[in-house]
Amino acid sequence: MTGGARAGRAAATVRTDPAGDGPGAATADTRPEDVVAEQARAQARAAAPDEVEQALTDNPVAPAAPVQAAPAPAAPRPTRRRKKGVNLREVRRQQTREAIVDAAAALFAERGFDHVSVLEIAQRAGVVEKTVFNHFPVKEGLVFEADPPMQAALLDAVRRRRAGESVAAAAGTFIVAACSRLGDPAAAPTVAEMARVIRGSRTLQVREREILGQLTDALAEQITLETRAAPGELEPWLAAHSVLGLYQALLEMARDRVLSPTDPPGDLVAELRASGERGLSLLQFGLASYSKRRA
Repeated sequence: MTGGARAGRAAATVRTDPAGDGPGAATADTRPEDVVAEQARAQARAAAPDEVEQALTDNPVAPAAPVQAAPAPAAPRPTRRRKKGVNLREVRRQQTREAIVDAAAALFAERGFDHVSVLEIAQRAGVVEKTVFNHFPVKEGLVFEADPPMQAALLDAVRRRRAGESVAAAAGTFIVAACSRLGDPAAAPTVAEMARVIRGSRTLQVREREILGQLTDALAEQITLETRAAPGELEPWLAAHSVLGLYQALLEMARDRVLSPTDPPGDLVAELRASGERGLSLLQFGLASYSKRRA
């Protein structure tokens, strides 16, 4: 989970294509100070120009009458100052969060999840222990996302499937594509590191199973909603478990291959895709002909 905890957390449960966080969001290639500077420039461009002092006019009827002074320029809108302050605070908050996750990643890789305390993570990140809990109420949150991005993407793939396509086909195709990315050579160090951390901790293994259960339940609920299945019907539950079973199998396969000291992974992307497509074929066309007992 080193090399930046953002990458490590992505490999824990497969992420989908990264989505931007909107204008001004800090990315891995953008320094926070550059973000703040760009926001300041944008605010300067949007600010109203200084007011021009109104010309005084003579009164032809009463030239001796006192002249009223021009109104003073309006004070800058306080909302602009607040907005700039909020943006700066958010950048700093994100910097702190990333420092905490990176510190945790390094310590977990060095000594294992179960042998690192939150206090040690705080000290490595240069913050107090309370700050860590403000960002991550539970220690497991330093490894697994509280709301896995994969869940929303998986359900969206099901909702957007074309006419005539089954849930198993749409969800399974998404799973195969997502898991195949774990075979990218650039991802191998992170996948291997996450595998060591998770497999070395009973707590993390339990949490990962909980996350898989949440994904399964969410998919089953989506299928039930679409099909208007009656409570207790088997099909939505069975379809959801089959798809997430494929996901778990491919995830563990990727971890096994990158951790193997004697069996170099080779073209792991192609290997994962081929295995995923075989599994997807079984989901779509059934297991009736699989593993028949020979006479």
